[in-house]
Order: sequence, then C-alpha cells, then structure tokens
Amino acid sequence: MSPAGAAPTVEALERELVQVLGYDGVSTSPAVRRKASMDGSTMSPILAPQLPIGLADIVAFPKSAAQIAEAVAAATRYGVPITARGRGTGNYGQGLPLVGGLVLDTSRARAITEVADGCITAEAGTPMVQLERAATERGQQLWIYPSTVQSSIGGFLSGGSAGTGTIAHGANWQGFVLAVDVVHASRSPRIAHLDGPDAQPYVHSYGTIGVIARASVRLEPLQDWRAVYASFDTFAPALGLVRELRALEPCPRLVSADPAPIVNALPPDPATPPGRASLRAILDASTVALVQQLVDGAGGAVNAVRTGSQAGIRVSLLSYNHPVYWLQRSAPPNTYFHVEVAHDALIDRFAEVEAVYPGGMLHVEAANEFPIGMLVAPFVSAEEVVAGYERLQQLDVFVHSPHQYYVDFNVEEARALKAKLDPGGLLNPGKLV
Repeated sequence: MSPAGAAPTVEALERELVQVLGYDGVSTSPAVRRKASMDGSTMSPILAPQLPIGLADIVAFPKSAAQIAEAVAAATRYGVPITARGRGTGNYGQGLPLVGGLVLDTSRARAITEVADGCITAEAGTPMVQLERAATERGQQLWIYPSTVQSSIGGFLSGGSAGTGTIAHGANWQGFVLAVDVVHASRSPRIAHLDGPDAQPYVHSYGTIGVIARASVRLEPLQDWRAVYASFDTFAPALGLVRELRALEPCPRLVSADPAPIVNALPPDPATPPGRASLRAILDASTVALVQQLVDGAGGAVNAVRTGSQAGIRVSLLSYNHPVYWLQRSAPPNTYFHVEVAHDALIDRFAEVEAVYPGGMLHVEAANEFPIGMLVAPFVSAEEVVAGYERLQQLDVFVHSPHQYYVDFNVEEARALKAKLDPGGLLNPGKLV
C-alpha cells in the first residue's frame, strides 16, 4: 500500500473485518504484524538480512473457508493487497507481504470436511499431520505430505513441492491435487470450485492467482511402514543405497542420506550415531529383511527399526531441508547456506558436487525420477553462491535457488491467469516478476 491514505483505509478495513471475524480475528498490533511478515526465510543468509521484506498493515484470522472469502472480498473492495499465509513454514518468502496490506492467516480454518475412498477434503489451515491421522483412521494414507508435517494443506499446495511419498508419486502437482476451492480478488465473497486440470494452476503459485480456501487431495490404501535407520563409516555406501532402496517393491515412502558432519548436528538419537554417515528410510515392512542384507553388504549397520506412525513422522522431520536447519542451528547465524540440487550426479559424482563450494556437504533424497537434495556449505557471498550454479550445471546438476521469493513454476500460465482474475494485482503482489 502507498503511505498516503493507507491508515484510514486500513482502519476502515479493520472495522469491516471485525464485524465478520470478531475482535479476536483481526489485529493491527505491531508484534502480530511483524510475526505475520516473517517465515522460514531466515534459513537463507541472503534473504535473512532483508527481513522483514515487507510489513503487514493488518492481519486477519478467518476460521472457515467462508470467512476466507469474506476477508478477501472486503480487502478487494478497499483495494488493499492480500497475502495469504498458512503456518509460516515456507523457506523462500512465498507468504511474505512485500508491499504491506492484509496478511490473511488461514491457520485457524482447519475443518476436515470429508474423508472418502481415495480422497480427503479439508480447509486451508488444516495441518498435514492432521490429514494423515484422519486418513489412517479410515485405513488410508496421504499420497504425499511435506517434511514439515505441521504445514497446512493450503500452504503446502500454494508453496510446497515435494515430501514424504514423492518417490512413488512425484511432486504435489503430479496427481496429488484432486480439487481446490479458491477465492479470487472479487468484491463479493465467492468461492470457486475447480477440479482436476483446472485446479493445477493454483498449485505452487503462492496465492498470486487465487487464495486456496479448501482442497481435496488423493489418498491411497494404508501400508505397514517401518522407520529404518542405518549408519556407515563413510558417505559413499549410504549414497549407493539411496539408489538401491528407491528401486524396491513395494516402493519406500522416503529415503534420506547425510554425511557425518551433518549427522553430528541432528538431535541426539541412538539411531543416528555421531561421526557416522546416516541412511534413514520409511519402508514397507515386507522389505526390511532385504534392506538389512543390503546394509550389511555395504559395510553398514542397522541401528534401529521402529514402528508406528510417529516413527515415520520422525524420519520425515529429518528429510529435505531439515538436516540443513539443524546444521544451521549448531552454528552462529548465517554461517551456512544451501542450494537445492537434483539429478544422478548427486550420487555418481558426489565428491565433485560437494567441491563446488568450499566445505560443501550433500544431503540426498530418493525421489520419483532422480535423486534430489541440498548442497550446504559455509556462506561465502551472494555473488559466489550464484557463480556456483553454473559450475553445478556443468556437472549435469539441476539447481534451484532457495534465496528468492518469486514464482518460478509455470510462470507464463500464472501471469495470464492473474491478468484475467486479478487485474488489480492485489493477490500477493511482487511474487510474479
């Protein structure tokens, strides 16, 4: 919002939102506004010094999909920018209000409205772990859920991409999303229901086209899972098993590997002994004996085989960028940076990949098509970080920067839809560049 006239406009919007959401559903407190303007971007030593990139003028906390629509409509009538937010677990600034305005915190809208055969429907703020529990009670499981299991379904679909279950099923735009109920920048509180292909443009577009108020995602029959932890003297055999375990039938739900220096920073656990490389997996119970043989043959040791849903969630919480998070916590702020990387070179040429940055270390995950992971190293400079991208590409490594906050997936389609559905540019402005 521009400074001129901003305060009276926000005051008028606040009065209207209080009528819809109640006094506990709206805040202009400086502390609340600042908290709503921050997320996990502090993981980036490039983004962190810029935070807060923008500061919310007002924060709303709708408790239902209907109230999400009411809040968006009210802000649209006043011409106030709207930035939708889940639980603030994103790491790239997807939900940060670059130009102030209204931050729409959807985390209180958490009703699960239906659990059917192969499908679960819930409001945007419902934590993914809550969806998994509801599915399990009906003998089913989520196709995919994020490594940060407390992420909301709306936040994960708007800003996330992969997680537990993606070895079999790919990213969250590859068949996971069955339907979305979205709110566009309309002056009237309308919710549009979109199925199948029509729902896909709203996935990973950061709420720039429409705000996800409710979503239906795919379930599959529940499997008997085991959380398996193994350790090795060196990293190479752990990496080799990432590839072997990916090919198991039934397919694992997750496979992660870390070298000893990253393992040393993880929360203490007898299953991840310090000083040793770690391999962690969520495996179908029928494959555990074979994996024990593979680990033994690679010179490793199986340190634990655990049962129960919480055991699987614990392994999930040590996947994707979580090991980097723990490494960063073990050192002074902004000591380490990370880059998202992918392709077979992470295993075939891992030493060369790590050497791109001085002190580099790889966290590697099995994924649907090829290994993915995080290359983490002591922070050098923003320019040197970017210079490393070209060297990684020369090693046939796909690179994605976690140090930016704009949409970089299906951008042209998103721009075209935004021009049609949000001509005033009110929804999460600054994220489509």
